[in-house]
Amino acid sequence: MTNLLPALVALMIGAAAPDFSLPDTGGKTHALSQYHGKYVVLEWTNPDCPFVRKHYGSGNMQSLQKTYRAKGVVWLTIDSSAPGKQGNYSADELAKWDKSQGAAPTAVLLDTDGRAGREFGAKATPHMFVINPKGELIYEGAIDSIASADKEDIQKATNYVKAALDEAMAGKPVTTAQTRAYGCGIKY
Repeated sequence: MTNLLPALVALMIGAAAPDFSLPDTGGKTHALSQYHGKYVVLEWTNPDCPFVRKHYGSGNMQSLQKTYRAKGVVWLTIDSSAPGKQGNYSADELAKWDKSQGAAPTAVLLDTDGRAGREFGAKATPHMFVINPKGELIYEGAIDSIASADKEDIQKATNYVKAALDEAMAGKPVTTAQTRAYGCGIKY
């Protein structure tokens, strides 16, 4: 039962997000705590997932990354796919994929043992989390309101990550703080 507590606590909106330290594709270690005082987006990814491809193939994810990084938001893309499972890439392969997509996260992190993903309760790709400058979880769930792999749905959908960041950065409460993440199950 004790092992479940961090994931349950982490999923509570308003609770402190659990800290983690993960290597990026260049070998540099990033700790969530080093970004205290900034908004942070955690994006769980799997390059082989059609739902991830929807958001990268359309340029939607890259646009969000670029827009909010320009506003000082830290954007961490995390791959928790276990060795030998779908979506598990070497650091070099993941860096090449990220570059080929024109992505612009602060860093792409490798969570091959799944520890960070499990602590956050990340279930799908993309599963999105927004953390405020105090280190509190203010949004958790889907990237948007239409659970499909169809790029055409992006324009019709409510982008929950954008809404959460815009509201929080304007000093307002996040209207939709939690949704059900959709996509491919994370291959822990």
